[in-house]
Amino acid sequence: MKLKLGFLNTRRVFNVMTIGLFLTSAILLGFAQPVVAAGPPDFDFTLPAGTACGFDLRIEGWGGPQVNKEFVDKNGNVRTLSAGTGSELLFTNPLTGATFSTKSNGAVVQTTKNLDGSSKVTMLGHNILILFPTDVPSGPSTTLYVGRVTFTSDPFSNFTLNQVNGNQTDICAALS
Repeated sequence: MKLKLGFLNTRRVFNVMTIGLFLTSAILLGFAQPVVAAGPPDFDFTLPAGTACGFDLRIEGWGGPQVNKEFVDKNGNVRTLSAGTGSELLFTNPLTGATFSTKSNGAVVQTTKNLDGSSKVTMLGHNILILFPTDVPSGPSTTLYVGRVTFTSDPFSNFTLNQVNGNQTDICAALS
């Protein structure tokens, strides 16, 4: 499946938001804690059905202080390190009104960008990973991971999930 350029740009923007803010949560016995955010969200967007879940998925986020550092190696590859508490998030299934919320918790993301446009990403802590139909394994899926996750991204932002250690929560299933 080929993605339209506008949609691909949306994916890249979302990837930057994901890596920059890292969508985080507090989980207790498998249940998310409610978001207690004041005021309008810092970001708010909806991913169409079939991309992140089998239904439209609205994502709103508040706050999330991060520290971002960038390093360049002798070969010109760029490594970025993002660490902080991430954003409080509210996921909504607009068809049913069902919601899943997260609190801000710790997350670290290390990304190594290669000269060919591909990258390797390692996520630690509380992170959300959205897999699209072009990814491996094929999405749509939106999953909260608490632990360690590694994946690679080709120059077109297609992800290949390599390793998962820790707990997982299927947000699409929670909103169905």
